[in-house]
Amino acid sequence: MFARWSKTSKAFTKIGKEIAIAVKLGGPESVGNPRLRVAIQMARNFNMPKDRIENAIKKASSKESEGLLEVSYEAYAPHGVALFIESATNNTTRTVANVRMYLSKNGGSLASTGALDFVFTRRGVFRISPPKVDIDQFELELIDHGLIDMFEAEDSDLLLYTEFTHFGDMQSALEKMKLDVKSAGLERAPNTIVTLSDEDSDEVQKIVDLLEEDDDVQHVYHNMELK
Repeated sequence: MFARWSKTSKAFTKIGKEIAIAVKLGGPESVGNPRLRVAIQMARNFNMPKDRIENAIKKASSKESEGLLEVSYEAYAPHGVALFIESATNNTTRTVANVRMYLSKNGGSLASTGALDFVFTRRGVFRISPPKVDIDQFELELIDHGLIDMFEAEDSDLLLYTEFTHFGDMQSALEKMKLDVKSAGLERAPNTIVTLSDEDSDEVQKIVDLLEEDDDVQHVYHNMELK
């Protein structure tokens, strides 16, 4: 029970930061702020209370709100695994110190900015409820809005992938279709995969877990083959 509460609390913290950044970049009105609309939808999907969502928007809109910066770090884990770490922080000195500590104590190291540009491709990903239309026709229609791939998830949701530059076009198209967008965002997909033994992958997973547990870290991407 306590472990579940801890995960829920961390999820709320990360979503709260996403809301704050969205407000900072596009204002507190969701009608004219697509990033905020997505953040609110994600909050609802995690059953974040309505008053907490409203408080997060109000807090981010106030003059006393803390300034959050989006900062990314590139790193290497043991056994040649690449890591791309995205953070939202009000103290970059603290964040980079924590990231460096997690890495150095577990056989990893920070890389220079741009060192992993060839390892990951940035793309948009949308999770939606399956529409009640012909799927083949639906897919063809979305290709005109930048769709590069579509998969069915284990829970029957659809995962839609777009080029980074077509993220906004796809988001607008899905909204016009009045589809249930459960989540939307940008991710970094690995272009090359590193296959490890169970023992070696456990070493890398330990670093990933430590990073993901840090309140400043929003996302951690790697190119290790998942078990």
